[in-house]
Amino acid sequence: MTTLVGFADRPVRVNAVLDAPLSRWLWLVKWILAIPHYVVLSFLWIGFTVVSVIAFFAILFTGRYPRALFDFNLGVLRWSWRVAYYSYGVLGTDRYPPFSLGEEPDYPTRLDIAYPEHLSRGLVLVKWWLLAIPHYVVIGFLLGGFHLGWWSGGLIAALTVIAAVILAFTAKYPKGLFDLILGLDRWVLRVAAYVALMTDTYPPFRLDMGGTEPAGTEQQP
Repeated sequence: MTTLVGFADRPVRVNAVLDAPLSRWLWLVKWILAIPHYVVLSFLWIGFTVVSVIAFFAILFTGRYPRALFDFNLGVLRWSWRVAYYSYGVLGTDRYPPFSLGEEPDYPTRLDIAYPEHLSRGLVLVKWWLLAIPHYVVIGFLLGGFHLGWWSGGLIAALTVIAAVILAFTAKYPKGLFDLILGLDRWVLRVAAYVALMTDTYPPFRLDMGGTEPAGTEQQP
């Protein structure tokens, strides 16, 4: 079950700890090691899409996101984020991600989304496509719209490759680079939660860097 504790201005919270030491060469084969997760997640994301459609109509008619559906979609996002953190979204740990939809508090990264008791019935019609367009432009650059010479991919992937090369030669992951990559991933996850109808709080155009989520205004239960 997800926690009921939320933050009024930061309903999506991403925290992470950079593991040390990290293997200098394991990152070369993590794409192979993560294949079982990619297979499972391909099916889970089909479920995520179906659940989101059902949630859309539930919000439209009742103003509420059914809790069981919310927990499932949050679980898919958590699972996906842990795999990204292990692999080429961050390379922040060598600990293999668990096959789990749960919170997994012992894993070196966490994603929490405060459950909304009420959601706007009008916003649900426009926020996932119209209102999110400016963010889609940014996310396209972060995930797949960055071009530099022979490189064609997202900025996050490019920075992660740079971190991997530095790790291979120095056995250290640059802390400043880690903080930047986490900030970019945090931006992506905030937008993902918004367009998945899990919050009405518009994602800020702000780069909150570092592994620790900045403090926010606590929301009363």
